[in-house]
Amino acid sequence: MAPLMTFNIASPQFKANPYPIYAQLRAEAPVARVTLPDKRVAWLVTRYDDVLAALRDERLVKDLRNAMPPDQLKKQPWVPGVFRPLARVMTHLDGGDHRRLRALVQQAFTPQLVERMRARAEQLSNAALDAAQPRGRMELIRESAIPLPATIIAEILGVPPADRHSFQKWSNALIVASESPLFALRALLPVVSFLRYIRKLVRERRSKPADDLVTALVRAEEAGDKLSEDELLAMIFLLLVAGYET
Repeated sequence: MAPLMTFNIASPQFKANPYPIYAQLRAEAPVARVTLPDKRVAWLVTRYDDVLAALRDERLVKDLRNAMPPDQLKKQPWVPGVFRPLARVMTHLDGGDHRRLRALVQQAFTPQLVERMRARAEQLSNAALDAAQPRGRMELIRESAIPLPATIIAEILGVPPADRHSFQKWSNALIVASESPLFALRALLPVVSFLRYIRKLVRERRSKPADDLVTALVRAEEAGDKLSEDELLAMIFLLLVAGYET
C-alpha cells in the first residue's frame, strides 16, 4: 500500500477506486489532513461514528464566514463576482440561514410533486429496460444512471427538452472542476453560462408561471419572507447539480 497523503482525492484515478485508501485511512489516520486542488487545507474524516459526531457538533460549520477570523478569510482564494449567488447554496450555510432556506424550499416539495417523480421514474426505468431487452444487456451508467435523474430533475424544474443537453454539459464541467486548478479555470465559462440560463428561467417564471418547481420556488413564502434572486439561483443550481451528479 502506498504511503498515506500521496493521493489527490479529486483525481479521476482516486475516484475510480477510492476504497483501499479509505480502508487505510480508517485504520491509520481516521482524521487526515489533506490538501485540495486549489491548495486549501482540509480534514478528511472517514470513520462512520466520527462523521456522525462531526455532523451533529454545532461547533463545526459550513459557512467559512462563521469558521474563520478576518485575517484567514482574506487568504482564501479569490472568487469572481459572477459566482456570488453560489455563496447562498443551502448546503454551505449554517444555523438560521440554513433553516430559513430549508423551510422555504420544503413548501415547494409537496407530496404531489414527490408522487409525480415516482411515476415518472418508473416510466423512464421501464422504457430503458424495454430498449435493452432485445439486446439482452444494458450499459447501466450511460443508459440509466445518467439519463434517469437528469431527465427527472430537468422536467420537475421546467427545463425545456431542447436545453437539457446544455445543462448536462455544464454540469459535467462543474464536476471535473474540482480535479485541478486548470479544470477549475476551464469551468468558469460553463458556470457563467449555467447561471445566466438559470437567471433567465427564473425571470420567465416570474412573468409566466408554469406547473414546475422553479415557479413553486419563486412563489415560496414563509412568514412574509421569500427567496432572493441570488438564493433562487443558488437553490436551482444546487438541485440541478445534485439531481444530476449525485
